[in-house]
Amino acid sequence: MIELAGLRKEFAGTVALDGIDLSVPAGQIHGIVGRSGAGKSTLIRCLTGLERPSSGSAVIDGIDITAQRGAALRRARRSIGMVFQHANLLDSLTAAGNVAHPLKVAGVGRAERRRRAAELLDLVGLGDRADNHPAQLSGGQQQRVGIARALAAQPRILLCDEPTSALDSATTAQILSLIASLRESLGITVLIITHEMSVVREACDAVTLLADGRVASTGSLRRVLGEPGTALARDLLPLPEGREDSAAEVRASGRASVQVALAGTSVPELFALAETAGAPIAGVEAGTLETIDGLQVGRLRLLTDDAQALSGALRAAGIHVEEAA
Repeated sequence: MIELAGLRKEFAGTVALDGIDLSVPAGQIHGIVGRSGAGKSTLIRCLTGLERPSSGSAVIDGIDITAQRGAALRRARRSIGMVFQHANLLDSLTAAGNVAHPLKVAGVGRAERRRRAAELLDLVGLGDRADNHPAQLSGGQQQRVGIARALAAQPRILLCDEPTSALDSATTAQILSLIASLRESLGITVLIITHEMSVVREACDAVTLLADGRVASTGSLRRVLGEPGTALARDLLPLPEGREDSAAEVRASGRASVQVALAGTSVPELFALAETAGAPIAGVEAGTLETIDGLQVGRLRLLTDDAQALSGALRAAGIHVEEAA
């Protein structure tokens, strides 16, 4: 559905994208992450034809966007719906009017515009707010209208650029659930550009990490988290921050801590393994555990009387030990 090959973009000698190769199959929700300046925004502009790459290709739904011009490019863009960080709705139009606006620009008749807008607002759960203006809607409702508008031309692909970064956690969860349900009901492919790792964990099937304009890591969420020693896996599932005095308390207790990353090993199995090896775990100082795509993954800081013995036993059993102190 999305095939990028050798995509490169330079601005006055500065390389923003440096040979991006990426394949996103139809129906997948794929996250693109990376620090500021990694190339995320440039990538999305190349995908939509707003920037022409210096070299390489971006094939979307069978059409090389980089090779299109004029009317052909405008037609190709109809297969792509865009959702932005801020909904950017037109204040003078109602929710229905905002959804219908791109159809009006495309020359669709009034009756069909009204029918399509009503259908899409129902789809995103706002059928009863069709006559409300943006000022009468919450931030989450405005984003839902923005998603409905992005779907107006029946695109095959939805590109979401930081779609939840301006929303609170509860509203974020609702928007991500909506995106997932739209993928199921419409069969669309979704690309989410985000700096929020929680968004990737909750919504994406696969993830790509960009660094300095290159693909640093890519793969299914299960595969990436199944390699807990990588930087991407650590970012996706970090250890929660403890109290500032936690380390001092551990030292005062005479115990040490061992930080481990789990992928497929349960906590009871971990404790049993340590007991069998003669290096029992005295407790858990901090931890994060989740089950993602059927795989239990997590990070734990374990308390022990002998960090060296415990870390050695765990490493021998194939458990990834990140630090021991």
